[in-house]
Amino acid sequence: MTTLTASAPAPAARAHLARWVVHLHRSALYVWTGLVLALTVLLLLLHGPLTDAAADAWRHYDACTPEHQCRYDQNAILRYKDWYNYATLAVAAIPLLAAAWAGGAFGKELESGTARLAWTQSSTPVRWLAVRLAVPAAAVAAGTALLVWLHHLAWAAGHERVDTAKEWYDVWTFHTNGPTLVALVLCGLAAGALTGLLSRRTLPGLGLGLLLTGALWAVVQVLMPRLWPSGTRTGQAVFDLPHTTWTWRSSTLAGDVPRGDYHPASHYWPLQLTTSALLLAVAALLTLGCFLALRRLTGKTAS
Repeated sequence: MTTLTASAPAPAARAHLARWVVHLHRSALYVWTGLVLALTVLLLLLHGPLTDAAADAWRHYDACTPEHQCRYDQNAILRYKDWYNYATLAVAAIPLLAAAWAGGAFGKELESGTARLAWTQSSTPVRWLAVRLAVPAAAVAAGTALLVWLHHLAWAAGHERVDTAKEWYDVWTFHTNGPTLVALVLCGLAAGALTGLLSRRTLPGLGLGLLLTGALWAVVQVLMPRLWPSGTRTGQAVFDLPHTTWTWRSSTLAGDVPRGDYHPASHYWPLQLTTSALLLAVAALLTLGCFLALRRLTGKTAS
């Protein structure tokens, strides 16, 4: 395969390359900005009037007795539940969106020849890849971090006030409430870039990026409760745990004695931070894989 090289660009040229990346993918940037703004509005509504209305409705409902008929706003309860689920799933889907975009974008540039044109006219392959990873990573990490913070505020507003509010260990709530989602987004971006570089085609890069990110998320779900030491109870003590405790594994010992491994609410941040550290390490490995795939594609002198 013919090796294409170019001289290293000056700082001004590197800044121009970053602006060119933004210009090239401006449509995706507009969509991402619109998505962040829409979810921001929804999460602020959940933090305020939607949660307040649902909490008031539950307060009236809990005051009801068989002897005393009362009224409560059932629609407010259902509305909070529905919009919380919509917002949570939308935020949780961002790693998959990042993987799909990166896989398609990198695959398209290689499939159309745009990448090789850039290597001969404005940038070396390594700088081309570095900028195309860094610029989207900064954009999606900043937007996702904002949405994670707002989601945590919305969840906290309903916790202990709305009877149907999700517990901290709910699979979707856990990730959308903390830094693990930001780490997952970076993994998705790197995974999509890697599949795009390997496939050199748009649709395969997109599809494989989604599959790789989904598989990674599934593995993380299995490993996550094991990343921090959990407590264990047997017998009746298993059923005496508070409702805020996550019993992540249950089994039966000899003599039909129940056994449960659990994480109390105080393990929330240790689990968040250990899972995030693992995901960031995986993102670094995937990024390294991108540069190795590029070197294989362009030759040893691609830097």
